[in-house]
Amino acid sequence: MKLVTAIVQSIGQRSRCFPLVLILLVGVPASAQTPTWNEDIACIAFSHCATCHHDGGIGSFDITSYANAYFNRLEIAEATEQRVMPPWPPDPEYRPMAHERVLTQDEIDLIAAWVQGGAPEGPPEAALEPPVFDNGSVLANADISVIMEAYTIPPSPTDVYQCFVLNIDNPTDRYITGIEVVPGNTEHVHHVLVFQDTTGQAQQLDDDTPEPGYVNFGGIGVNSAKLIGIWVPGSDAVFTPPGMGIKLYANADVVIQVHYPASTETGAVDSTRVNLRLSPSSTLRSISIDPVLDHINAITDGPLVIAPYQVRSFHAQYTVPVAATITAIGPHCHLLGQSMKSWAVLPNGDTIPLIDIPDWDFHWQGLYAFRNPIYLPPGTVLHGEAWYDNTAENEENPNSPPDWVWLGESTTNEMMLFYFAYTNGLPGDTSIVVDDGTDASHYLDCAPLQQVGINEASAFGQLEVWPSPARDQLFLRSRLRTGELVMTDVSGRVVRRIRATDPIITIAVNDLARGVYSVQHVSNSANGVIVKVLLE
Repeated sequence: MKLVTAIVQSIGQRSRCFPLVLILLVGVPASAQTPTWNEDIACIAFSHCATCHHDGGIGSFDITSYANAYFNRLEIAEATEQRVMPPWPPDPEYRPMAHERVLTQDEIDLIAAWVQGGAPEGPPEAALEPPVFDNGSVLANADISVIMEAYTIPPSPTDVYQCFVLNIDNPTDRYITGIEVVPGNTEHVHHVLVFQDTTGQAQQLDDDTPEPGYVNFGGIGVNSAKLIGIWVPGSDAVFTPPGMGIKLYANADVVIQVHYPASTETGAVDSTRVNLRLSPSSTLRSISIDPVLDHINAITDGPLVIAPYQVRSFHAQYTVPVAATITAIGPHCHLLGQSMKSWAVLPNGDTIPLIDIPDWDFHWQGLYAFRNPIYLPPGTVLHGEAWYDNTAENEENPNSPPDWVWLGESTTNEMMLFYFAYTNGLPGDTSIVVDDGTDASHYLDCAPLQQVGINEASAFGQLEVWPSPARDQLFLRSRLRTGELVMTDVSGRVVRRIRATDPIITIAVNDLARGVYSVQHVSNSANGVIVKVLLE
């Protein structure tokens, strides 16, 4: 029996809470002085919140201006204090994950102090330029870019799960190394699941309905369909680790399930796009995405049936038959779910924590990548545990009064799945860095230069360049707004020269050869430190 793979950054995460890697703050030291919006809070809001909370975004209000932030200040303080926002269900203490959307305690305390101090605006000269969101693509030169037929979202008292078949021209097996979902209506699209279907069944389901797409909850209604990607608020384009890819089968249809939350609005239209980057190589290690721990084959105390007025747990386990490397994990259940947790026990008895979601929320599920891939030797036992509450105390309970709940696909049924993204395992995979934990959101100073009182010479040590390794785009930040940022290859040849006028500079590097490059801030008075970056 071979190990199935899985990645799920599932059901609720590309609020794009502003490519978190883009624009953020250094933890601000406590001070007796009341924080201000311009000097302290705007940086946090623009970095962690504005990607959802902007005009046309999925957030319930716009936070890109002081006036809007002041009006919603109490809600902001409460949501951050309770760690409801930014939405990040996994417990960072159990296992830190890649690209976490979390606030530090210093940031939470700063917001609280701002609100308690009257939420002052601060000096105009310290104001930051609000971010601009065009909700466009960030995946340059996609090999496949396909958009769904325009769909008018119907007003509905319940959530709508509409599936759309996106026909692509792919006559041979290829490997996906990058996938991006661009929602056509960020105000109404809550999440998107991306599958491939080689059977034609999804197309038949679509043909059987007069409107664009067809309704199906859970998946796309095709048992053999393979999950290949997810868009959720906060997520961005996703890339596979070096030497790995998700196989896209010849002549497969790409099928997306789009979740539209309940709404009374009429006339809203969505045209969501999927971009795929394919490898020219046919010898990549294949990443699979599958529910390795499931409610049928792996459950140890099934069947998955929950009596009314009952709170209970279920457990699943699976023994890894051959060496495997897992790159991501995604728990999934429905409305009765209260918590989900997974861990691995190695053959030597050591336990590896994988993920813990102590306060399950069906509306904020996700695909959670590990900071480094995890190597699992043969004989490793994967475990998963989920708790369910089928009482009247559960506000999400779909039945009133509580009723028997059985395994199934609909909202009134339940599931227990732990998706894994995996490939054949090599011990050296653990050295691959997906996220080194130095989140730009907590160490970059996005305050104006004159406010922090530094001179040009000292600012030259403050150049940040990320990510490394980079593929399509490179982001550079210097605390200076003068001179140029110069990028050179190993021979010293200048390959990029950009004026240092913006807080964050984006450089397209997809046309450059793989290798090591140097980036330096250069001005008439001084040259800054040299930062090395790897392109792959």
